Amino acid sequence: MSQDVHKGATALSVGEILKRLATVRIGRALEHYQVIDSTNRRAFEWAQEGAPDGSVVIAEEQTSGRGRLGRRWEAPAGAALLCSIVLRPTLTPAQAQRVTMITSLAAVEAIHRVANVRAEIKWPNDLVIAERKVGGILTELAMAGRNLGAVIVGVGINVTLDPAQLSEVRVPATSLWAEVGTGVCRQALLCEFLQGVDDRYQAMQAGWSPLEEWRSHLATLGTAVDVGTTEDVIRGIATDVDGDGALIVREATGVVHRILAGDVTLRGHRV
Repeated sequence: MSQDVHKGATALSVGEILKRLATVRIGRALEHYQVIDSTNRRAFEWAQEGAPDGSVVIAEEQTSGRGRLGRRWEAPAGAALLCSIVLRPTLTPAQAQRVTMITSLAAVEAIHRVANVRAEIKWPNDLVIAERKVGGILTELAMAGRNLGAVIVGVGINVTLDPAQLSEVRVPATSLWAEVGTGVCRQALLCEFLQGVDDRYQAMQAGWSPLEEWRSHLATLGTAVDVGTTEDVIRGIATDVDGDGALIVREATGVVHRILAGDVTLRGHRV
């Protein structure tokens, strides 16, 4: 056990993870780091080296963890679940948000099964508990010409982190420890998460759409939102999402916008 792991949490064990996993594809190839700059950066590099579909990179600590739009992801060693997956789906680049869908669904399911707490998805990629951010998904594309060579999807979930130790953030943060008041096993959380991704990935590759399940877990629908695009700020009600993960926003004037995840920042509140 690493003495540097946060609040006495047990360091992840590759042997135990592989013994516990019953996945078909996800996690059958696995790299584990005590400290790394970014699991997504390493997974992207591994994908370019020919990593097989479903390869996973996990770490106890990231020194340059990233979220969407270049934001930093802070976490002491052992305080968070830090994981990136290399996927090679039969999707077009425009459909890549479906990978974010299945990953976020696997994350909220794993949180419920292991910590017995209800998490939701804040469009497009935040994991929230009672409107406080507990985690996030970062999806990056590796292109092969005009085709999708690989999708790198990273997840960070605050497990034992004390939110009071974080620097000021735009969205209030929380952790599983802060929500349930007891320790949560990162290894159990990881295995449940990887199994959930595997189940949905196999189904998606066979033609299943994650839209209906994803829609049912979205906290954003029915809320008033300010969507900051590269050109303007759109204000309205988030009414729906489509099959490729775009947010449908209706302005007070009745004008309807289809917002792609990669183009925006979003602020919202309940109505």
